[in-house]
Amino acid sequence: MDAPLHVSAETRTTAGLILLTIVTLESGGLLLLRVRHALSHDLVAPGVRQGWACPRWRARDAGLVGQILADEAELSGLLAVIARNGIRVAAILMPDGFFLSSAGRDVTAPNRLIAPVYAGAVSLALGVVSLGIGLLSA
Repeated sequence: MDAPLHVSAETRTTAGLILLTIVTLESGGLLLLRVRHALSHDLVAPGVRQGWACPRWRARDAGLVGQILADEAELSGLLAVIARNGIRVAAILMPDGFFLSSAGRDVTAPNRLIAPVYAGAVSLALGVVSLGIGLLSA
């Protein structure tokens, strides 16, 4: 049962613009990473450990919505792959990088396991930009 999803041009445009604004939110996340590096681990770690459940769920939900929007934009090829997978891959990588980088005893600074945060940021940016452009050009 393949019932087509029909959304208005206004909805497509709004969704495309919202997706493109996520990149600006990422720049705020980059600032937080820099602040996190500068602050004492004891001040930041509890917030990092407790504060990433909600963003993970939101990113997961955005990934699910992205699947529907990618169908609506009728994306194909590499653009479709990036749009469909970039957001949900980021939902896995970014929180895991924060948790892993602060794991252990007597940790005073993030370790090398913070790399998934940066990989997730790139994945998220590519995903939302691909999907946003696809929706705006549909």
